[in-house]
Amino acid sequence: MGVAGCGKSSLGAALARATGGRLVEGDDFHSDENRERMRQGIALTDADRVHWLDALAAQLRANRHGAVLTCSALKAAFRDKLRAASPGLAFVHLQISPHDALQRVTSRANGHFFCASLVDRQFATLEPPFGEPRVLALDALLPLNESTAQAVRWQVEEIEARQGSDER
Repeated sequence: MGVAGCGKSSLGAALARATGGRLVEGDDFHSDENRERMRQGIALTDADRVHWLDALAAQLRANRHGAVLTCSALKAAFRDKLRAASPGLAFVHLQISPHDALQRVTSRANGHFFCASLVDRQFATLEPPFGEPRVLALDALLPLNESTAQAVRWQVEEIEARQGSDER
């Protein structure tokens, strides 16, 4: 999770490969209307995101045994909706500065629909998940292999901790 340009898609793909989980690319579930809004530099409202979040929650419910979801999940309410669909859901929060996020979004070569002018709006909307359960914060500028290894290690520790508490 995190703002545009933080590396969600790259880390998500790497984690799916490392864990054998199915990759669910959140951007694939935006409606054509929402994609066009973002392409034009129009920020999505919470109402615009409802169907998108519903679709992502359905994907989590359908993949209970191993999915890696890439999703901005900028607000606590969005994360709570996803947690309700998948109890025990964990988040990796990729932290990045506004400058670095803008630089990454501006330099995208693949014709991504997200307009760089929306980066500041994402930071204004972001409710960092500090203090929320099962959240790992990582520096988005870490090398991909390092962030992947840290996230996998953390996931293993989380699973072991849950199994240990179940035995008590």
